[in-house]
Amino acid sequence: MSAPARAASVARLEKLLAALMAKGLVTEAELAEMQARTDRASPEIGARMVARAWLDPAWRARLVASGSECAEAMGVSMAGAPPLGVLEDRPGLHHLVVCTLCSCYPRAVLGYPPSWYKSFEYRSRAIRDPRGVLAEWGTTLPPGTKIRVVDSTADYRWMVLPMRPEGTEGWSEDQLAALVTRDALVGVALPVLPMAAAAE
Repeated sequence: MSAPARAASVARLEKLLAALMAKGLVTEAELAEMQARTDRASPEIGARMVARAWLDPAWRARLVASGSECAEAMGVSMAGAPPLGVLEDRPGLHHLVVCTLCSCYPRAVLGYPPSWYKSFEYRSRAIRDPRGVLAEWGTTLPPGTKIRVVDSTADYRWMVLPMRPEGTEGWSEDQLAALVTRDALVGVALPVLPMAAAAE
């Protein structure tokens, strides 16, 4: 976006917010809290949700049934946010999340979307050639694995629940959460053991 276009967009947003506040539909304090909530969000929240699912079958079932409910249970406000769906990977099935229209993304639990997620190239190629996109990330799936591409929209946001890596038996929630990256939560990567742990 050019500088003049960005400035015009900011000016429109400021006029809209001023009108909403003038009508009493939103307060300055509410806007500040919303901004602070967005700034606090990070992929660490999603990673902790996944780590807990790897350790607790009941939590896993609850997470797959309602990601939003689980986010709230972890202290993340989902007020005003679209529902959060959780896509469970399993042997033979891998999920990849994309927003084909713009950049719909579960910011409450993953933070701000990376620039590549918003790019036209990713949005178009994830649909046409998901296996090729994964290969560019260095992500190799077992032979015969089906890739299911899921479109994140303004009405429903998605996050991936990847499979737990082998060799992590007896690991704590903190140790497991450290394996889960933002890219794994979108599906372009897999949780991978650190080199030292993998060598043991």
